Amino acid sequence: MAVALAAAPDEPVADADNPPTVAAQWQDAVESRSLPELRRKLVARRRGPGRAPLKVPTTIRFDADVLAALKASGKGWQTRVNEAMRDWLKTHSPG
Repeated sequence: MAVALAAAPDEPVADADNPPTVAAQWQDAVESRSLPELRRKLVARRRGPGRAPLKVPTTIRFDADVLAALKASGKGWQTRVNEAMRDWLKTHSPG
């Protein structure tokens, strides 16, 4: 083990796949010393009353070509699908 320690470089070796972080990346970090404390802090960050409702996760099945085209349209494709469904519901009210 002493041989390995003696052979280790004095300065850290740069890793292109895992660059060092900068202070700005940590400004919104939640620090805690235990899992229960972390849970309490994260729960406290939820939206308050009067805020817009959160989206509800669901599963929907698309044909492969349809899904590929939606994803190819770029970031925000799920929001655009949501807006398209909202528009469709305006003219196709249930029941």
